[in-house]
Amino acid sequence: MSEENTTNTSSGVSRRTVLKGVGATLGAAAFAKAIAPLTTWAKDQSVDEFLQNHYRELTPEQMKEVIKRIEAETKEDYGADVIIKDAKPQDGVKFAYALNLSICVGCRKCAKACHVENNHDRPSGNSYIRVLEMKKGSLDMEHGRADYSGPVPKSDSFYMPVQCQQCDNPPCVDVCPVEATWKEKDGIVAVDYNWCIGCRYCEAACPYHARRFNWSKPQVPKEEINPVQGYLSNRIRPQGVMEKCTFCMHRTREGKLPACLEACPTGARVFGNILDPDSEIRWVLENKRVFVLKEELGTKPSFYYFFDE
Repeated sequence: MSEENTTNTSSGVSRRTVLKGVGATLGAAAFAKAIAPLTTWAKDQSVDEFLQNHYRELTPEQMKEVIKRIEAETKEDYGADVIIKDAKPQDGVKFAYALNLSICVGCRKCAKACHVENNHDRPSGNSYIRVLEMKKGSLDMEHGRADYSGPVPKSDSFYMPVQCQQCDNPPCVDVCPVEATWKEKDGIVAVDYNWCIGCRYCEAACPYHARRFNWSKPQVPKEEINPVQGYLSNRIRPQGVMEKCTFCMHRTREGKLPACLEACPTGARVFGNILDPDSEIRWVLENKRVFVLKEELGTKPSFYYFFDE
């Protein structure tokens, strides 16, 4: 098993090891009593789900059972038949994204596509993408406005969509106390929703404000649910966990493009395998004056920006 697919549980106390210790000390009856407040807090979470192994510790047979359970729970909770896959990273692939700020018009169609593709909660209007209206002459995203309104584009502004930067040195991974988030070998920073304890340390650590917290059980009408789902990506996430952009892992690992890219009306988005010398993303990086956000922090994003001139 590769280094990317193993979990270092000796580096700290994990949820599972704590529960094992409590169970061994108290016995079965007392153990059930001890975890009762936790199962009450997560009303929609079964005991099997709570005690599930970390994603990187699940055997193929265990994963099949987990997916079968989640598909059944989705049917019960939402009335929708879904197919959940566990697409794996491919050898020789490292994904990267680039965005042409010269032709982004701030229409937010990318954010809308993300909202629909990833089965986000409908009342909150949640999306993994924030489009910032920036005054020309400034590249400081902290001065951008996400709540702009009116006709776009405005003559004195440009527009900067921001989502997870899939950093090579991700601070969100470093701060997670239970190793519920990690970087996959194809460059995507993943989250095990069933292992996340909702402490929000990762949200605080992310300098790009790219993480989202599920404050309530997601509300998605049956007829609006995207049934093509990925275990680590767009399946409906539980209440009380963190989530983020996965570069549409359920699509891109099967040779498709991210939903946000397909929705862009101006062709401002470029995505692909940075290790492929003939890829469009590689051409952009070699021929355009690209930059990354907050380079001084040393996070080494895999998301690049550029202007035509």
